[in-house]
Amino acid sequence: QVQLVESGGGLVQAGGSLRLSCAASGRTFSRYVMAWFRQAPGKEREFVGSITWSGGSTNYADSVKGRFTISRDKDKNTVYLQMNSLKPEDTAVYLCAARYSSLIRYDYWGQGTQVTVSS
Repeated sequence: QVQLVESGGGLVQAGGSLRLSCAASGRTFSRYVMAWFRQAPGKEREFVGSITWSGGSTNYADSVKGRFTISRDKDKNTVYLQMNSLKPEDTAVYLCAARYSSLIRYDYWGQGTQVTVSS
């Protein structure tokens, strides 16, 4: 059974940095795409970025491009989201997700971790 467990959220001032982690378990993820989404109160869930587990190719939403970086550590089965130059509008619950590379829908989700950016 796939499990995704996020950690690393917290309260940070605008302009600061945080690194989120997503520990993945339950299967071999070599053919999976791992992603980060976020959801702010009263708003739709928003794609933040993704990474292919095998080749490490990344893709980012325009709103975070140049500020956020996704990486993965195959040995630790962990995906990271490094967030720099944080803005109050980045405040949200951040969720880790996984999908098989040939599919569109993300079938596996973590429970989320809260990120709050104060102005």
